[in-house]
Formats: sequence, C-alpha cells, structure tokens
Amino acid sequence: MDPDPPAAPAQSKDEKLFLVIVIALALVAGVGSWFAAAALAHREKPHGIPPDKERRLGDFSLMDTAGRTVTRNELNGKVLVVSFLFTSCSLTCPEVTRHMAEIQRLAATNTDVRLVSLTVDPRSDTPSVLAKWGARFGVDTNRWLLLTGDKATLHGLIGNSFLAQDAGDPFNSMPGNFAGTDRIAVVDKRGTLRVFFDGLRPETPAAVAAEIGRLQKEN
Repeated sequence: MDPDPPAAPAQSKDEKLFLVIVIALALVAGVGSWFAAAALAHREKPHGIPPDKERRLGDFSLMDTAGRTVTRNELNGKVLVVSFLFTSCSLTCPEVTRHMAEIQRLAATNTDVRLVSLTVDPRSDTPSVLAKWGARFGVDTNRWLLLTGDKATLHGLIGNSFLAQDAGDPFNSMPGNFAGTDRIAVVDKRGTLRVFFDGLRPETPAAVAAEIGRLQKEN
C-alpha cells in the first residue's frame, strides 16, 4: 500500500493564515503612516491668528540700539513685521528672534518693509543691551529696529496696538502681563494690525513673507 501523502492542506492553511496576518499588519502600518503624514501636513500649514479686536499702530517716541529717537512717522507707509522680547528670556525670545532674522532674509528686497522688535522690559533692555542682542542674530539696523524707551510708553503701545494684558493671571511672569508675546504681528501700510503668526513655528517666516506679498498688492 502506498504511504499516506503529506498533510498539504494543513500546511496550506498555515501559510494562508500567515499571509493574512502580514497583509493586515501592512494595512495597519499604511493607515497609520497616512494619518501621521496628514497630521504633519496639517501642522506645517500655519494659519494666521486674528487680533482680538481692531487694533492700529499708535503714536510713539522710542529709542533704537544707537540711542536714536524713532517715532511713528518714520514707519508711515511701511508694511511692518513686529515681535516682542526681553533679553533675559532664554527660551522663546531667542527662537522668535531667529525666525525674525529669517523674515529679514526673505524680505531683503522689499524696501517698503520694516521689522520692529519691542522690548517688554525696558529697564533692563537698554539700547546697548539690545545692540548686543541684535548683533547675535544678524540684525540689519537699516531694516530692523529694536526699540526701547520709557516703560509707560512701551507698555501703552504694546497693550493698545498689539497684545492683551491679563494682570489677574498669577502665573504670568511676562513683564507687563502681556499674553501672546511669542507671536509675530503683521501691520499693513495704513497702520492696521492685520494678523499674528506663531513666532515659535519654523514655518512662520515663509507664512509672514507670503502675507507681506499679499499686503503689497493692496492699494
């Protein structure tokens, strides 16, 4: 009598089960990768943050890094990119300033664009201190103003023209109790605050450059 044939059907079932498991794992991995890519793509599209209310750049008289007086009139007719800092800040302020430096590079050929950084701590951030800060980040003082001055003037300008204050927040260690000092503001040629961008996002310089381009096309 011939010997029994090998148990081919059982082996075939094991192979099919293994193949099903492999396909299922591949599908799970593929779907997970798709969701991760979609989330990353969404994160990499920064959206402008509207101001909390209608805000316009007010009058002021401040000092730049050379101790020169700078007034509102000097910025008339310019698209402004505005950030906020205090030089004793070791985390967010350097990152925002690095992104401002990238905006300076991207806007190098736009003669009607000015960058402005306002200190929230004028007692410590004197013109000479701001000059050292600017040198650290390659500030071109012909196109990027780092401004300090009287505390009441600075805080009044920032509070009225840009950022809300929350004096009731016991955890807010920011001088002036300003919220959103890690944002970068874009102001149109008429002095109206149009939009903020998150100053900590690496995609923000390109988004600000695109916003500048849109504003320059307006009448």
